[in-house]
Amino acid sequence: QVQLVESGGGLVQAGDSLRLSCAASGGTFIYTMAWFRQAPGKEREFVGAISWNSRFGGSADYADSVKGRFTISRDSAKNTVYLQMNSLKADDTAVYYCAASTRGSAWYGRRGPSVYDYWGQGTQVTVSA
Repeated sequence: QVQLVESGGGLVQAGDSLRLSCAASGGTFIYTMAWFRQAPGKEREFVGAISWNSRFGGSADYADSVKGRFTISRDSAKNTVYLQMNSLKADDTAVYYCAASTRGSAWYGRRGPSVYDYWGQGTQVTVSA
């Protein structure tokens, strides 16, 4: 079992920055962690992912909509993944969810929610124009 606890959401203005954190606990090895988001009336969408699998060397992947503005990083000692969000836009307003996969092959399907076994409770990010 894995528990994911997110923090760091809030209300900011367009152009501001925000950092989300996701702390994992439970002892099961995690191979891939990701961030998804869901805006009102829209489907949950992929934001970015990072590999904890040595095979992929800590690779990161981003949705085109956030590439160059968002950065995912990890602190292995703390079992925590971060999402640094810069140059925020009103379109970034959503509930952000952290997800974790305990499958070794998860990286190949990292952009789809189905490969993730565990999800956080979500944290609201609101960007005012």
